[in-house]
Amino acid sequence: MFNLEGKVALITGSSRGIGKAIALRFAENGVNIVVNYVRHRKDAEATAKLVEERGAECMVVKANVAKDADVIAMFAEIRERYGKLDLLVSNAASGVLKPLMELSTRHWNWAMDINARALLTLAQQAVPLMKDGGRIMAVSSLGSVRAVENYTAVGASKAALESLVRHLAVELGGHNITVNTISAGAVDTEALKKFPNRTEILETALAGTPMGVLTTPDDVADLALFLASDLAKMIHGQVVTVDGGYSIRA
Repeated sequence: MFNLEGKVALITGSSRGIGKAIALRFAENGVNIVVNYVRHRKDAEATAKLVEERGAECMVVKANVAKDADVIAMFAEIRERYGKLDLLVSNAASGVLKPLMELSTRHWNWAMDINARALLTLAQQAVPLMKDGGRIMAVSSLGSVRAVENYTAVGASKAALESLVRHLAVELGGHNITVNTISAGAVDTEALKKFPNRTEILETALAGTPMGVLTTPDDVADLALFLASDLAKMIHGQVVTVDGGYSIRA
């Protein structure tokens, strides 16, 4: 149905959580995977093993996407092994969770570099390898358009990310490359465990979700698979939300 056999995908931050789920879903549909990580090598290797158990090839690359030199070196490895890239998912994210008045310039730049600017460098390196077209996706969150407690720097960086996606879409559409944002609701991942009010966030999301269940990493992966396919060839420059309807309620 999805005709992805033999394609190559780079998913940043794919050792755990949503990135891992996307890597596995792609692998189940014949996509060879590049697992990127920066700290959790054992998790990355475990993800790679699961990818290979699904019949796909996998390479593991350590790279901090906030550092241009790391990104360039990572793409050199991809170019040497595969000579192409069909799918890019900018998923790696980080940031400081602090009240606005406690944020420093370093906190702000950290969030912006990893969550937003990294996509620019990734796209600049990926496009030359997408000779027959491709798909670029960026993973965002509802914090890009909603004020979430202690989420100021991360939310602003996600808003910048979504704006960058729109500009990339305008410039890359003529190259048969679609660019879209996946915006996820409250997903219980390792990242969410860093929130001091994690339990409250999940309980509020559950109570406010019309579907009556929380969004899972697999739900996000299903959307990524759809956007990677020819079924989504005319979805371009959009923010596609997967949250069970949570965001439609005030």
